[in-house]
Amino acid sequence: MQKQHDRRAIKNRDHFTEQEKRSKISSEKSVGRHEVWSWKTASKESLCLMWQKVKVQLMLSMSFLTALFWYCRRLYSFLAQLLKRWSNYLQRQLIRNLSVLPEVDLLGYSAREWKGETKQAKQMREAYEELFRSCHIKYLRQVRRDNYSVVRAVLFQIFSQGIPFPLWMKERDILKLPEKLLYSQGCNWIQQYSFGPERYTGPNAFGKLRKCMEVLKTNWAEISATRDYEERGSMCNTLFSDESKEYKLYEAIKFIMLYEVVEAYEQIKSRDEPVHNLFSLLFARDSSSDPLSFMMNHLNSIGDSICLDQVELFLLGYLLQVKIRVYRLHRFNTEEFQVNYPDEYRREWSEICLLTEDDHYYHIPLFRT
Repeated sequence: MQKQHDRRAIKNRDHFTEQEKRSKISSEKSVGRHEVWSWKTASKESLCLMWQKVKVQLMLSMSFLTALFWYCRRLYSFLAQLLKRWSNYLQRQLIRNLSVLPEVDLLGYSAREWKGETKQAKQMREAYEELFRSCHIKYLRQVRRDNYSVVRAVLFQIFSQGIPFPLWMKERDILKLPEKLLYSQGCNWIQQYSFGPERYTGPNAFGKLRKCMEVLKTNWAEISATRDYEERGSMCNTLFSDESKEYKLYEAIKFIMLYEVVEAYEQIKSRDEPVHNLFSLLFARDSSSDPLSFMMNHLNSIGDSICLDQVELFLLGYLLQVKIRVYRLHRFNTEEFQVNYPDEYRREWSEICLLTEDDHYYHIPLFRT
């Protein structure tokens, strides 16, 4: 009995011990699960906090980028408007300074300039229509209305077409023409030469003439060497918007005309070789019977109070070796409607065209087929 009792006691003790073990293991598992849950909760809370912080930063960044984009867009719009206004201003200034304006429609120009039903207005409109229909002139470029008008129109076309120096200018240095005229041929009276509105320059005339010849030679050589038509046109627009250089060109041409007259006069006196008949016409005038009177009575006033007349236009075409075809609209329906200067020219000479309404101011016609 005692033994049975001991075995039961041992069995109960073992059972109790096993229960304790199970309870302990269960407790340990419960603690482990609690720790895992706590770690997950803490991690989740940490991530939420981090996301909140990142979200705030992202919202601030997006707000900043939105504001920056709006500011840049406004700045771009402002700069674009400013650039457009500046470009328009420069374009207006350039057009204002241009002595040869951009091309305009021929018939549109005629309708604007010659309104009304007067006899002269009707005749001018008919003349323009004839140019449009028969001569294929569709546009024109207006030339500034001053007393350099015809010289400007001729030189602009020579430069814009890339026409090179005439043959005689290639054979001699035109920079030395003032020196030759003053010292070699004893023409001390060139000190009385007038530069357009400058009626008298005295001893400074020689130096100023040389500067004028330099401007002519440099720009003519540079522009005629440019093969691209658009680039050449841009160079012409720049040159003919610079009054200082522009007027030096015209005074150089005037002096070359004087030089040619002196040369022809000396040849007539010495009877070395025949001269062109235009010089006979020139010297037949009482106001230009010799080079000095030609300079004093005609050349000095060109650019100031008068422009080139018909005889001097013959001379201009002759010395530049170009055929100048002029449509004289006020002579419409007459034989003098279309005239060439000079009337005798060589076949290899280049041709340029002008149109005039009064033989005083000239414009440049543009042909389109």
